[in-house]
Amino acid sequence: MSNMIENGIETTIFRSRWLLAPFYLGLVFSIILLLIQFGQELWHMTTEVLVAPESDVIVGILALVDMSLVGSLLLMIIFSGYEIFVSKIQVAGHEDRPGWMGKIDFSGLKLKVIGAIVAISAIDLLKTFMNLPDTLSDDQFNALVLKISIHLVFVVSGVMFALMDKIAGSTNKDH
Repeated sequence: MSNMIENGIETTIFRSRWLLAPFYLGLVFSIILLLIQFGQELWHMTTEVLVAPESDVIVGILALVDMSLVGSLLLMIIFSGYEIFVSKIQVAGHEDRPGWMGKIDFSGLKLKVIGAIVAISAIDLLKTFMNLPDTLSDDQFNALVLKISIHLVFVVSGVMFALMDKIAGSTNKDH
């Protein structure tokens, strides 16, 4: 009797992984929203490029790069997260299947996410530098220092994640 209860509990827990599927579908929808925003920014840049200063064009391009990085990050999270936690995606024979698909484990996904966050933060910081006035007020200076500090926290966090994974990987090989 207890074995039957245990099997029922374990089956329920195993099947509960499918509760994550709507989260990944929601992330697919968020890529669609990001695509709409990307299109709006691209249209705005296209209509203003002849009259906009060079710095505005560069900042606009950086915004597009930023959105493409976020979209790529979302796609990576959707593919990897779904395969790690829900079910394998059965497209092994498809010619367009990304080479990394099915090969990223949770640890690798964490590193790719923090790497993308660092890149996105760096682009945002670069956009801030491109729009700096010649003289900064105290509030502007404090905001700049805060952005730099946050970016450095992301960089240090990324390095710490990588070190922890390296340590954990070498510890697992020893045992």
